[in-house]
Amino acid sequence: MNAATANGGNIIEVHGVSKSYGGVQANTDISINVPYGKITGLIGPNGSGKTTLFNSIVGYHPIDEGSIQFEGREISKLRVPQIARLGMLRTFQQTRIYSKMSCMDNMQISVSQRNRPMTDMFKARDKGAIVERAEQLLEFVGLYQKRLLISGDLSFGQQKLLEFAMALMNEPKVLLLDEPTAGINPTLINGLIDRLKRANEEFGVTLFVIEHNMRVIMNLAEQISCLAHGEMLATGTPDELQNDQRVIDAYLGAH
Repeated sequence: MNAATANGGNIIEVHGVSKSYGGVQANTDISINVPYGKITGLIGPNGSGKTTLFNSIVGYHPIDEGSIQFEGREISKLRVPQIARLGMLRTFQQTRIYSKMSCMDNMQISVSQRNRPMTDMFKARDKGAIVERAEQLLEFVGLYQKRLLISGDLSFGQQKLLEFAMALMNEPKVLLLDEPTAGINPTLINGLIDRLKRANEEFGVTLFVIEHNMRVIMNLAEQISCLAHGEMLATGTPDELQNDQRVIDAYLGAH
């Protein structure tokens, strides 16, 4: 942790980022800050460039212009494994779990797969400590009773909870969540919101969340940015964005 983040500054700073695919401009001059230790939201109609921005931040593709900094370090030239080792991970709209393996096996293999420096416990590859941590996190997300089941047999919502727990195994500093409630049974959503808030508060994980469910993001995030047509439309508190005519028009125009 650098001095800026320790003093409550920004852990991620995106300045003037642009990205195009062929002739399609996905992001244009995007600037956004993610405060350390907070939950920040990113909203916008389908096709507004949200996932492209996430992919740029975590190193899935190079940006065309601009700067991306993580804890004050320029990371726009780094790729996924290098950025993961710094402590930034992401989840996906469609889960990426090992569907033919048990939940516990998924949890344990995720440590070696992420390939980033862990605490002394994980550096020593203490099998017992890893198993204990996996069980604790499965309990945290409500999957302890299903820990020995094949993960592919879980419901889609439960698979998302498993992927969340797998990410937490690696003690990330920042976790980027791409539509965490999409496809989840409405009865599970409140529980997921609670666990995201608890992960932020109890584990100190900074969360950056793409979400289409307005009720969810308004209850979850302290600061929200809205993209439209690949450009930054507005940034503010949930109350400010709910009453911003530009944001209202962007959503109404997309439906």
